[in-house]
Amino acid sequence: MELFGIPVDFILFAITLLGVALFHHYVLQVALTGLAVISTYKILFTGFKTGAGLAGFGLHMAHEWVLLVNLFCLLVGFALLARHFEDSGVPEVLPKLLPAGWLGPFALLVIIFVLSGFLDNIAAALIGATVAASVFKRKVHIGYLAAIVAASNAGGAGSVVGDTTTTMMWIDGVSPMDVLHAYLAAFVALLVFGVPAALLQHKHMAIEKNFHAQHRIDWARVAIVGFILVAAIVTNVTVNLEFPAAADHFPFLGVAVWVALILAIPLRKPEWSLVPDAVKGSIFLLALVTCASMMPVEKLPPASWQSALTLGFVSSVFDNIPLTALALKQGGFDWGFLAYAVGFGGSMLWFGSSAGVAVSNLFPEAKSALQWLRHGWFVPVGYVAGFFVMLALLGWHPHAPHKEAAGVSLASTPRLC
Repeated sequence: MELFGIPVDFILFAITLLGVALFHHYVLQVALTGLAVISTYKILFTGFKTGAGLAGFGLHMAHEWVLLVNLFCLLVGFALLARHFEDSGVPEVLPKLLPAGWLGPFALLVIIFVLSGFLDNIAAALIGATVAASVFKRKVHIGYLAAIVAASNAGGAGSVVGDTTTTMMWIDGVSPMDVLHAYLAAFVALLVFGVPAALLQHKHMAIEKNFHAQHRIDWARVAIVGFILVAAIVTNVTVNLEFPAAADHFPFLGVAVWVALILAIPLRKPEWSLVPDAVKGSIFLLALVTCASMMPVEKLPPASWQSALTLGFVSSVFDNIPLTALALKQGGFDWGFLAYAVGFGGSMLWFGSSAGVAVSNLFPEAKSALQWLRHGWFVPVGYVAGFFVMLALLGWHPHAPHKEAAGVSLASTPRLC
């Protein structure tokens, strides 16, 4: 069914996103209402790729459950990890180590960028936001929060273990070297958005350096944070290298994080009081991801640098996982450009990436799309600048459909997080 040539599915999803943008104090209610309306419409009228009616809906959710459980476990689990890190005392010591003036907040963005190259971008963003809350006495400007999310997403763009989308490419047979040049655009973007964000935060609230205060580091909590992150990294790499087919059937990464959290309880208990708010934020993101998964997107425009650039903007409102899956199936993209576009593009809105949702759970004032765009204007500018610098210096070099060359089936869609 269409209205003015546009499938009703997309119209309903657009109304949901508009509601999220305008009614930021009721984002969970808007997202759940949108999910209910879209699901009901699909069940009654159009059906799903997996079939019609309730049976089709059930099969669709059976295909999506691994992704949804992974996201849920990571968002809630990393929220508890961030509190472990905050209570460790390390964030209170960092003001002594960060440079003075605006270079301090810029250096923190660089640290987040580097961490995201080998950590999940949710973890990197939450660790960065936790540090910012400490060194700026919780007076963190919304523009700087946008930069934290952007730094975490940009830092994972060129690494096959740094972002869900690049991990999907790796599982699907794309060489890690074929996405590495995304770091050229990511570095440029970091400079473009990082400098004005750092200046903005320094003007809003400078780093307070109290050299006379004695800060005690809880090394047990530091060890717990390290243990959880190592468990996540080892699980991610092991599953991708040794058991890639199994990733489609079980949420290994999310379960690994929670197993590590539970094993660490005898050493230090997590702050369980954080769970209700983290669950609400996670359900919000899962509702949007589920809505996006039901959209009738069968193919992308022909592969070109123009379509890759556009996908970056689309990923700020549309889940980048199905976009990446379609691009892998279609082939013909320069994978470095695509990795940068779909990995970094979601930073342009707070609900455009899981890292943005996680940071907004810590700072609810960030849940305003208009304020995010107004004060974080340098993020989309950085995205465009990084893209065109990479295009000018390296050029667009599309890769042949790697699956056809390898003779491997395209049927499976990776389901990490």
